Amino acid sequence: MAPRYTPPPGACDAHCHIWGPAARFPFAEGRPFTPPDRGKEDLAALYARLGIERSVIVQAIVHGTDNGAMLDAIASSGGRYRGVALVDDSFDERALEALHEGGVRGVRFGFVKHLKARPDLGFFRRIVARIAPLGWHAQIHLDAADLIELREELDALRIPFVIDHMGRVDAAGGVEQPAFLALLEQVRRENCWVKVSGADRVSTAGPPFHDALPFARALIAAAPDRVLWGTDFPHSNPRHIVEDDASLLELLPLMADQAGLERLLVKNPARLYGF
Repeated sequence: MAPRYTPPPGACDAHCHIWGPAARFPFAEGRPFTPPDRGKEDLAALYARLGIERSVIVQAIVHGTDNGAMLDAIASSGGRYRGVALVDDSFDERALEALHEGGVRGVRFGFVKHLKARPDLGFFRRIVARIAPLGWHAQIHLDAADLIELREELDALRIPFVIDHMGRVDAAGGVEQPAFLALLEQVRRENCWVKVSGADRVSTAGPPFHDALPFARALIAAAPDRVLWGTDFPHSNPRHIVEDDASLLELLPLMADQAGLERLLVKNPARLYGF
């Protein structure tokens, strides 16, 4: 369906993925799930319908550290896409510089337990130190409880870092739950950003996901210049099925006023990702 909300010019989907096509970009051995093909053409078609001009493609875990599909999409975008990579210890300075030239501006670290790829903290610290000279950020995907468990590790970060999907808190716990209070404490720091994406992951009630809105509003109020938004297309391991990404877009005017949405969708991603 056509969305009832039209985003401003230069709007950015700051969190999405590409899967395959597997015939050209094979999935990794030992991947936690095997998805259908959802390539760059699918993403472009979605953006044409939603009115989104820019994108940040987060490397999909099903491709592991082979960032080829993501880099191919960025190369074909005419400068409208950026990327966040997955790496391992084999990525030396030259390999990281090649990713930078390809449009990558950060590395994602997945702490969520169900994906069974949780990095040890030694690796996390090594990669953070390695990407700091590039001006990259650390993108951190975690469970709500990790906001408390990893508090000291997050406090020690000096590079910019981005917390995914409102910290994956559970809407049933309310905005006073300890994990969300810990997230608010983090985002008040000048180097912490947060994505007010994943309303479908936060929601307990399900569509139209309005029970996620108080969390998004609180985060936007706490750090209006360090919030980002994304579709999370194509929605791996969803808590609730997203029938149409237009429904997520229509939550935006319920999160912030026009000036706030201009920051959320245009100005903030342009600053962090270098559009």
